[in-house]
Parts: sequence; C-alpha cells; structure tokens
Amino acid sequence: MRFALASCACLVAGLGVWGVTTLCRRIWPALGMQRSGWLLGQCVIAGTFLLVLLPQTERLRVVPAIELAEMTPPPQAPAPVNAPGTAAQGALAEATSARPPLLYATDAWLLAYLLGLAWSMLRMVKGQRVLMRLARSGAVLQENSEHEGVVARPGQLPVIEVDAPISPMLIGALRPRLLLPLHLRRFDTVQQQLIIEHELTHWRRGDLRWMAASLALQTLFWFHPVMRLLRARLSWAQELGCDRDVLRGRAPLQRKAYAAALLAQLKLQHRPMHMSLAFGGVCPDTLAARIALIRSPLTASPAAWTRVAVLAGCVAVFIASFALQPALAWHGAARDVLDCTEIVDAGSGAPVLLRGRCDQRVTPASTFNIVVSLMGFDSGILVDAHTPRLPFKAGYADWNASWRTATDPAAWITNSTVWYAQQVTAQLGTTRMAQYLTGFDYGNRDATGDPGKDNGLAASWISSSMQISPHEQVQFLNRLVNRQLPVSPHAYDVTDQLLKLPFETGGWQVYGKTGTASPLLADGTLDSTHAYGWFVGWAIKGNRKVVFARLLLDKVREDSFAGPRVKAAFLRDLPARLAAL
Repeated sequence: MRFALASCACLVAGLGVWGVTTLCRRIWPALGMQRSGWLLGQCVIAGTFLLVLLPQTERLRVVPAIELAEMTPPPQAPAPVNAPGTAAQGALAEATSARPPLLYATDAWLLAYLLGLAWSMLRMVKGQRVLMRLARSGAVLQENSEHEGVVARPGQLPVIEVDAPISPMLIGALRPRLLLPLHLRRFDTVQQQLIIEHELTHWRRGDLRWMAASLALQTLFWFHPVMRLLRARLSWAQELGCDRDVLRGRAPLQRKAYAAALLAQLKLQHRPMHMSLAFGGVCPDTLAARIALIRSPLTASPAAWTRVAVLAGCVAVFIASFALQPALAWHGAARDVLDCTEIVDAGSGAPVLLRGRCDQRVTPASTFNIVVSLMGFDSGILVDAHTPRLPFKAGYADWNASWRTATDPAAWITNSTVWYAQQVTAQLGTTRMAQYLTGFDYGNRDATGDPGKDNGLAASWISSSMQISPHEQVQFLNRLVNRQLPVSPHAYDVTDQLLKLPFETGGWQVYGKTGTASPLLADGTLDSTHAYGWFVGWAIKGNRKVVFARLLLDKVREDSFAGPRVKAAFLRDLPARLAAL
C-alpha cells in the first residue's frame, strides 16, 4: 500500500515539475538549453517517491491519513503447551488471510511494476549489447591515421570507424568511445571537423554521465510519462548546448555548413540509438527548430536568479507533493490482533508456544535496555552492576519519580531510567551503535530517530524509528542466551546479573525486561488511549533454556503501566508452561 501511495505521489510531483519547467522555459527560453533543470526535475520525482516510501516520514504529512481497516480474525483456541504452536499458527494464518480488497489492487500494481521494470532493464541491456557489437565491428583509428575530420587526437578517447548507417556518436558512460561512420568521409572537410568537434564537446562536458543518470531514473520509473518527457528535454538541451559551444564565434558560412551536415546525417542514419550521444540523435520532428537555433542562436544566457527561481520551484513542488500525500493509518482489527506470546526452546530452536500475531514490528521501548546493556559493558562505558553511578541533572528525562536521583546500572534496569540509557548511547555515538545493531541483527536496526530531529541516540527506541517484532525479539534473545552475539563474556555476565528476576519455579530461573510505550499515530502524535506492553526474556534450568516474548496492545486506556501488567500475567502462567516441558 505504501508503494502504491509513493507511486501516486511521484506522478503528482511529475505534473508539478513539468508545469514549473514549462512555465520557466516560456518566460526565459534560454533555460531550455540548461541540462541541470531537466535532471533536477527527474530527481524531484524520484526523491518524492523515496520519501513517501519511508514509513517514518508519515508524521510529516499534513493531510488526513487514509484509514485502512482489517477484518477481525476468528477467536483462537489456546494451543497446547507441548505442541509447537500448530493451532495458533493455523489461526494466525486464517486471520492474516482476510485482507481488504484495496490491498489486492496494490499487490497487483507492485507485480505490474516489477514486470515493467524487468522489461525496461531488458531493453536497456539489449540496447547496450547492440552498441558493444557495433563498436567491436569497427576499426580503431591509430594515432597516425588520416581522417580529415580529426584535427587533433582527443586524449584517451578511442576513435572507432564503423561501416554502418549511424550518426557519429559517443557510447559508454564508464569507458567512452567515439564511433564514426564510414560515410562521414564523404562530407565536406569543414563539416567533418564540426561534427566530430560536436561529439568531443559532449565528451568534455561529461554529457554521457548526465544521460546515464537520466536513463537510469527513467528505467526505474518506467511508468511515469513525465520522466520520459524530462529525459527527452535533457537530450535536447545537451544537443543545443553542444551546438552553441561548437559554433560560438564561427562565421555564418560555417553555421550553414553545420546545419546542412545535420540534415544530411539525419537522412543517412537508420534510426537514433537512445543509449548514445549522437550528432543526429534528435528526432526529425525537432530538426527545423534545431536548425533555426543553429542559424540564429539565443544570445542571452539565463541569469543566476532565473536558475534560482527554477530550483525554488522544483523544491516547492517536492515539498508540496510529499507533504500533501496522505499517510496510512491501520485501525480496528490491526490493534485487536496485536496480542502475541511466543516461547522457543533455545537449544533446539523448536517452538514451544506461538499464540497471536507475532510478526508485527512495534517500538521496543525499554526492552531495548537489554541491547544498551550489552553495548555498554562490551565497550567499557559500563563497568559492573554498580559502576558508573551517574548523577541526575536538570534537563534529563524525569517522567517517573524514581528517575530523579543518582543511578547505577542495576537501578537503571530496575526502573527503566531513560536518561541513563541515553548517556550510554551518547558515548557510543552513531557509528558504533549502528555497528552493534547490525551485528545483533536487531529488528529494523534503524537508530535514526524522528525525521528532522537528529535524536536517534536519545529516542530511536521510544515510539520512534526503531521497530522490532516479538518473533525478532525471540531470535535476538536466542542468540543472546547461546552467546552468539559479537560481545565480550563480561557483557553477557553482567547483563545476566542485571536481568535476573527474583522468580524461580520448579528449578527454572527467569530473566526478563519489561517495556511500555504509546503507539505512534500517522500524524506523528502519540496515541494516549492505548499502550504497548512488552515482557521479554529467558528461563534456564540446568542445560535447558527457553526464550520468550510477550506483547500486548491495550484495547482501552488503563491506569497502570502496560509492561509490568503484562509481566505479572505472564509470570502467573509460566510455571505451568515450564512444568510441561
């Protein structure tokens, strides 16, 4: 659905870009010869698509969200503890199979896009192969070769002469080569020199790289008609720019010979090749206009302020196209089914219990302190259960009274003190924290925080960018208890010590961490009427180990914190579950 929404957004952006560029070109005709405006328009379309596609940018939209409801799944019978969650898995599959019809349409669009992209890429590859075969069929002109059109050797640019009805052209964005048709030798010497100078001017200006970037964007957005129009305009601007540079200061007779050569070349070539820069590459429909500009070029260059106006217009279109796109808001059963319990045998990896929807990512909240503990003790920022003891300072997060005092690692884990975790992540820094998250393969590993606020180190795990599902929590904890994470033994030992609970049953010792947070609405505000409650951890008895994740989204507003409530309910049922193992 988000992909379909991004596609619609870039279509709207394309219409805006085309309107701005057309208006500016009518007011300042010389802008049509500037490459940057046309490629900038393509980048605006692509940028709008990518920005809308990112889920965390939904809070920046200013129009009402699109409400998407899911069908309520049938009631699920409790799965037997000694059965690997088969009943729950069947109920979950039946629940997730009920999807709104709109999602089937968006699935169809995604499939159509992928098929169109594959076709576009195939055409591009085939075109590239044709050019490569053409280049291999020719003869490379040596330094002492006689060719009336080559006045001076163009540095490291290979010149290849081919016997084919083509226009003189540049090919290869990475390894440029100049192809000259054999029939060019029949042209007047002055015409030959002007034509080859035209292609060398393309090479010196780096036009092949501009064209390659434009063609890549058009391939990715093959469905966008404005992308094709902008690429055609970029090609037009490149040809006019080269005409201007080649003919600058030349006599009218040479201009006339240049125009005649263009007309003669267009008659000789078979068809233009869109993956190259060719002297006669502009289609016959634009021939008259190009010859007119060759004979009577535009004398006034666009002033700097006109370019600024085009840039400002494109930026305005980009912001408007993004901000005025609706976000997505799931409601109804999406919340009702967010009730998961997953228990897995950490030795064999076999599921012990799977009940409810366990694949939906949400904020990890204070369960992320397990990760912070591992990172802190592994890096040396934290020393032991009581070191360092940090003083509370004005400006720190003080939502709970227990946070407004000096705190050590033990008190931090017990009270879920946000500011203490923030001091650890601040010392780690963005790069090192990202390396740890990648090594841990933790959820979506997105520690960027809220868009535009640069608060990733302070808040990414609190109803922000970082997301993890209960199933991913279980996978992470499984690697933790089996000590398969890239941290030191000391980090494991002290983290075990901090998470150990005063709860034993039947010889099983339980370790765990709670988490509480509010869901984030599409407009970026917090949903104060609901709360996520997490309880994750593991239990050990001799050589037996199980890991678990419990997640519940409150259906109504409660007076107590969701995390401790979920923990208490889970621990009440845990002895019976463990006794059955």
